[in-house]
Amino acid sequence: MNQEVSRSAVLFAVCMAHFLMPFMMSSVGIALPVIGREFNASALQLGLVETTYVLSASIFLLSMGRFGDIHGRRRIFQTGLLIFGGMGGLISQAWSIETVIVLRFLQGMGGAMVMATTMAMLVSTFPVTERGKALGIAVASVYAGISCGPFVGGLLVEILGWRSIFYLIFPLSLLTWGVTRLKIKTEWADAKGEPFDWRGAITYATAVMLLVISVTNLSSSNWAWVTLVLANLLLGMFFVQQSRHPYPLLNLDLLLNNRVFALSNLAALFNYAATFGVTFFLSLYLQYVKGMSPSQAGLVLIVQPIVQTLFSPFCGRLSDRIPASYVATTGMALCAVGLAVASTLNAGSELTLVYLLLVLLGLGFAFFSSPNVSLIMGSVEPKYLGVASGLNSSMRTLGMLTSMMIITLIFAHLMNDQPVTLATQARFLASMRLALLIFSGLCVVGIGCSLGRIRGPNKR
Repeated sequence: MNQEVSRSAVLFAVCMAHFLMPFMMSSVGIALPVIGREFNASALQLGLVETTYVLSASIFLLSMGRFGDIHGRRRIFQTGLLIFGGMGGLISQAWSIETVIVLRFLQGMGGAMVMATTMAMLVSTFPVTERGKALGIAVASVYAGISCGPFVGGLLVEILGWRSIFYLIFPLSLLTWGVTRLKIKTEWADAKGEPFDWRGAITYATAVMLLVISVTNLSSSNWAWVTLVLANLLLGMFFVQQSRHPYPLLNLDLLLNNRVFALSNLAALFNYAATFGVTFFLSLYLQYVKGMSPSQAGLVLIVQPIVQTLFSPFCGRLSDRIPASYVATTGMALCAVGLAVASTLNAGSELTLVYLLLVLLGLGFAFFSSPNVSLIMGSVEPKYLGVASGLNSSMRTLGMLTSMMIITLIFAHLMNDQPVTLATQARFLASMRLALLIFSGLCVVGIGCSLGRIRGPNKR
């Protein structure tokens, strides 16, 4: 009986965490125009509100996953919840856009601690016969967070102001922490006693930070090209270190010797890089160009996650009947078409076109996400399920980071660090069209990765 209570508590805590993270991201996206007006923030600064969070998660995700294996996943999960919720409470008291950006970076670290341990906790708790059901519920909670974020966030912003979003995050994080503290007594530390690769963690973090700094300054500073080369050299050094380290942060053997695993993760990277920035652009487009309120924009944007939620179970069953790689490739193609449609938006576009592209993207996500995760988790031995889950999460955050870096670079080049106003509307629309065309091209590359795993037997 205690075991069943423990399973229920783990599932509840994981689902709450999976709800809170995307809810935070999507609701903040809706609040950006209001935050920008209060602090007189530029388009570049608004982009950094999202970019710094994803940057932080990208830097710390691999390290926190390894910390969980060594020091206990429950402990890292609990600490992450406190940091995530605490930073949310502090952001609600922010006095400048710079404060918001810094606190969002710290909040991203807490988010990384949580997301690096959730799937591993589920896999460690549920037997193989119940694992699929538990993972399915956990994934559904992600969609629920994405769906509720724009709508609930929009209502909160319109009625109580943008700070109310962060007021809400703190008690929900504390509730999840309390359940974990009181109801989950088991600790998982499969690598207890093993050393932590500090040199690899520092190399990776430095490389990612330099990469972001370089890309965001390429259009204005010549030194950025030097740091860009240095960032790539450090990434190369990181992979060399991991190949030689007896206890690496990243198991390169899976990437080098398992084609399905490697290409499925690459496909996920390109998919998230191509699609993450769409909500950011459409939120600004609907409010600044179409004159909608935050709640009205949220009602429009909720279409995409609803379509994804409705069709994901069907796509999961479909991938049981035909090869999952075909289903996932179809999803990537639908995303490419949706992004191409989005790139045609202008000030006079009908709202019907927005709904069409949101439906296409929702279908694309549904066809791609579940089958692709199934391919990743099914292509490794059971002892590598935690590694597979952690790396897939890293691909998601790195893809999001790539998406926001592209947006930041385009804004810096085309809008000259100016806020989105009526006077700069034409430049904003030009920036949006260029970014969405690039995103569509990334999906085409992702289709190539997705097709590459279809031919021939998998090399183990």
